[in-house]
Amino acid sequence: MSKGVALITGAGQGIGRSISLRLAADGFDIGLSDIPTNKSNLEEVAREIMGSCAGRRVCVLLADVTVEDDVRKMVDSVVTELGGLDVMVANAGIIAVAPLVETTLADWEKIFAVNVTGVFLSYKYAARKMISLNENHKRGRRIIGASSLLGKRGEEYLGAYSASKFAVRGITQSAAIELGRHGITVNAYAPGPIMTAMVDGLNEASMKLTGSSDPSCYNEKSKKNTCVGYLGVPDDIAGLVSYIASAESHFITGQSFTIDGGMRFD
Repeated sequence: MSKGVALITGAGQGIGRSISLRLAADGFDIGLSDIPTNKSNLEEVAREIMGSCAGRRVCVLLADVTVEDDVRKMVDSVVTELGGLDVMVANAGIIAVAPLVETTLADWEKIFAVNVTGVFLSYKYAARKMISLNENHKRGRRIIGASSLLGKRGEEYLGAYSASKFAVRGITQSAAIELGRHGITVNAYAPGPIMTAMVDGLNEASMKLTGSSDPSCYNEKSKKNTCVGYLGVPDDIAGLVSYIASAESHFITGQSFTIDGGMRFD
């Protein structure tokens, strides 16, 4: 039997892909969403789920989370195609690396469009749908967003990204207060450096900004700042999201969970 329906944005690669595969393994039917240029990646994730999780239903939903009508249609479509919405994971995000004095307004606005507006719209339309669904079939539902360790502590050359992830924590806390009465919890995950294409980009940018010749200079610096001495992988985040999405997490809301190998203590 299905545990319900989970919708994941930015599902075509990295952390979003791992979350999608894990929630499918947990028993959820999965709505996979990403921008149209990632359609082939989404279709590959869909094939992986159907090949490894017998009986799971999957739909592919192309949407730009910065476009309100896209997000509204995405949420409506997953309910139409899979029959409901129990877990919304607003995972889509981008990064740009530059000193504050060299950060362009265009880069600032692009980061906020995806990382903040995208989360806001995903929360908004998922919440509307979940409230409506709970009028007839009340059950615990979950909204989960992507913050970052940099949403708790700023870092050089990442001011715009850090500011956007601080904003996700604020949205998450406010939404948790408003939606708890409807049986909906709202939480976020706040990863440290995770071995994805985004961290590969940080290594490249760090080489240029610091003059380093080491292609893993950002990784090595980050490892030294962890307690465990290594970086995380996408499956580590997926494991955390698995618990936040579960029925057992019903008494947890408004939190942004740090998962960083001990780089920062709350």
